[in-house]
Amino acid sequence: MDKRVQKPNERKERILTGEVVSTKMKDTIVVKISRYKKAPKYGKFLTRSERFKVHDAGNTAVLGEIVYIKETRPISKDKHLFSLARKLQFRPQILSKSLPKH
Repeated sequence: MDKRVQKPNERKERILTGEVVSTKMKDTIVVKISRYKKAPKYGKFLTRSERFKVHDAGNTAVLGEIVYIKETRPISKDKHLFSLARKLQFRPQILSKSLPKH
């Protein structure tokens, strides 16, 4: 029988989807990942979010863009995620803030 056994030092790759909230650093973006979670005590559903610093070589990401990120080896003190690809989708509330008002 051919069974796949995961080695102890290997971890399953985590690929997450999030929104770019900052592009002010060189080769780094800040991505906000929101999760919809049920509160154990009350049963109410809450939106919880985390912000991660992600490596983005060449600063290609745009503010408000939805990106895929994956876990990787530590790149610096705070960066341990890598930007994979971009979805062609924007969050309207961030776009409306950056557009000039007429």
